[in-house]
Amino acid sequence: MKWIFLLLAGLLEIAWAIGLKYSDGFSRLLPSAVTVICMIASFYFLSLALKELPLGTAYAVWTGIGTLGTVILGIAFFGEPCTALRLLCIFYITAGIAGLKLTTH
Repeated sequence: MKWIFLLLAGLLEIAWAIGLKYSDGFSRLLPSAVTVICMIASFYFLSLALKELPLGTAYAVWTGIGTLGTVILGIAFFGEPCTALRLLCIFYITAGIAGLKLTTH
């Protein structure tokens, strides 16, 4: 369950990061409320994962999932650049997450 909690925390991190974009500096009520709820839920699931996972591993994987998701969605929905270098960086982040998962019991 610890990895499922961490995955949920990471997915919710993506949701709140995208929500920040739509909240327009917390000036729009509904996107702002959804963002705050996703933040709280993300931290909650991260805290559950931290009961059994090392801090460094859990934090790196959590932020890695959030980073990957926001970069990919930024490319897909916000017209952010999709260069070979950015894709290479995404690959390395993915490899790092996989490596941490494989080396943590």
